[in-house]
Amino acid sequence: MKYYFVLNPVSGRKDHSNSFLRLIRDTAERLGIDYEIYFTKHSGDADDYIRRVCRESGNIREDSEPLRFYGIGGDGTVNEMVNGAYGFPNVEVGVIPQGTGNDYIRNYGSQRDFTNIEKQILGESVPSDLIRYRAEYKGEITERYCANMFNIGFDCNVVDTTNRVKEWRGFNGSAAYLTSVFMVLAKKKETSLRIEYGDGTLWDGNVLLLSIANGCFCGGGIKGTPRADLRDGLMDVSLVKGGVTRSYFVKLFPKYMKGTHLEDKRTEGVIDYRHEKTLKVTANDESLRLCVDGEISTQKSVEFEVVRDAIRFIVPKGAKV
Repeated sequence: MKYYFVLNPVSGRKDHSNSFLRLIRDTAERLGIDYEIYFTKHSGDADDYIRRVCRESGNIREDSEPLRFYGIGGDGTVNEMVNGAYGFPNVEVGVIPQGTGNDYIRNYGSQRDFTNIEKQILGESVPSDLIRYRAEYKGEITERYCANMFNIGFDCNVVDTTNRVKEWRGFNGSAAYLTSVFMVLAKKKETSLRIEYGDGTLWDGNVLLLSIANGCFCGGGIKGTPRADLRDGLMDVSLVKGGVTRSYFVKLFPKYMKGTHLEDKRTEGVIDYRHEKTLKVTANDESLRLCVDGEISTQKSVEFEVVRDAIRFIVPKGAKV
């Protein structure tokens, strides 16, 4: 098996590339593995690099040599890696967190486990679902895969604001996210959507937020979709209806952070939480803002579909599986 370490030097607030580089080299040589290190040069480069390596190595057959790719970065790096690796047999992907949110790995264990290079190399891979999406805006079609979560409405606006707040001194991770929550809450802008569920039921109207999730966490550890499971063949769809008051949101938010909000009777009639295999969302207005694993785009309509056991994700030795 060959190991590839893909470093994103601009992930997070600081460039830790040199320290990671030394640690990777020391550990890989001590364990005697065949490895290669690659620095990404631009957005989308990890995706392109993995696909190129897989093709050049002849990784198109079930009996081909196993390849392991580790991304050093955040949730956006995870997204690029699964999009590059999907469809190739005997390919495994992992992540050594250097981002600000690192939400995907929270479904498997602590950040400490994932920053241990030796545990990563000695870890095992497990099947994980992806969510395929097809988005359309002004005739342009985007077809890709999501590893962790989509956000529309409030949460997407928070991510957008968080990207700016992170540039402030002393604000990163959860601190930046929570600051952004209250900045966005002050405006409390709602989004008008047409949501077509897999069983034929329909929601048509204002929403505060919509989460379409493979994993549980967003915003640096906010457990907004607590019943999500990366391996159940379903996506969790959490709709918070429009008309929610600021005082209601503030009172419920601590439970929302911990993932205990669905047990609170105050959410009855306000939050619609479902498990779905397919979904379609269309903006009633000109467009909607779509956040995919932390990256934001403008779309008119989006179709979602779960792909079960789409990739193999590397879980460090000792972490939960």
